[in-house]
Amino acid sequence: MANPAETPSYYIPHSGWYPVWLAASMFVMLVGLGSYLNALKTDEGGSLLFFYVGFAGLSVVLYQWFAKVISENQVGLVSGQLKKSYVWGMGWFIFSEVMFFAAFFGALFYVRNFVMTWMGGDGGKALTGDYLYPEFDNTWPVITNPDPSVFAGPKESMAPPPLSQWGGYLPFWNTAILLTSSITVHFAHTGLKNDNRKSFITWLAVTVVLGVIFLGLQAEEYIEAYAHLGLTLDSGIYGSTFFILTGFHGFHVTLGTFMLLIALIRAIKGHFSHEDCFGFEATSWYWHFVDVVWLGLFIFVYLF
Repeated sequence: MANPAETPSYYIPHSGWYPVWLAASMFVMLVGLGSYLNALKTDEGGSLLFFYVGFAGLSVVLYQWFAKVISENQVGLVSGQLKKSYVWGMGWFIFSEVMFFAAFFGALFYVRNFVMTWMGGDGGKALTGDYLYPEFDNTWPVITNPDPSVFAGPKESMAPPPLSQWGGYLPFWNTAILLTSSITVHFAHTGLKNDNRKSFITWLAVTVVLGVIFLGLQAEEYIEAYAHLGLTLDSGIYGSTFFILTGFHGFHVTLGTFMLLIALIRAIKGHFSHEDCFGFEATSWYWHFVDVVWLGLFIFVYLF
């Protein structure tokens, strides 16, 4: 039987209200955003006040929670056994995110390969097309429709332009930016493992900047879609699948950029070493996952 004095301790934090306040802040933020979008739909005019209040609360809770966990690590409360739990926890979290996006990619596949063919009268479901939607055209994206009141669709899609015009194609530049950010975060990790703090901080800062640029370009893309292409949340199945997939990914990029920024601040303060850097490593894992998801989005949502 092992000597209790030789058994590594497993630190269990005291109970706290962080999860409750986090859930409440997210609830207020999402309700505020939903109310604003519904108001826009009815032309009543809406306010983003509740969204901003929820976002501010979310930011404060995340800051306090991150600070608490960081302080616990800095004072030596985190044992090797607890770090293994962190690794497994982050692994399962990323797996759950993989399943999350797999559901949305599956919905896109189902719509494009089954629903569209059935509505067009193909795939052994001729009655659906011949009797219910005889004029429906089985083409993706759904843009022109026989009855806009039933088959709402955008005036244009986000399909890629001719190669000669790719210089202004925002999804292409966003893809290049995210793939580059995967390289820069790897360089940052290499610098940390080699105890080169200057390289670590520099490449990590570049990664944060690239994340912010990506979000700025995505906001510009959304403005272009709403203002000029008629591509909105109301524009049929194409609009809903487009904004669900790209919107949730944008939320993940926002969270990943926030995590990288926290890691950068910690790095400037002298935190992390090649032996104690899981806080940064977990963030880099998450960032690589976000980059891979975007590559899938670019291929299946924009190109094909």
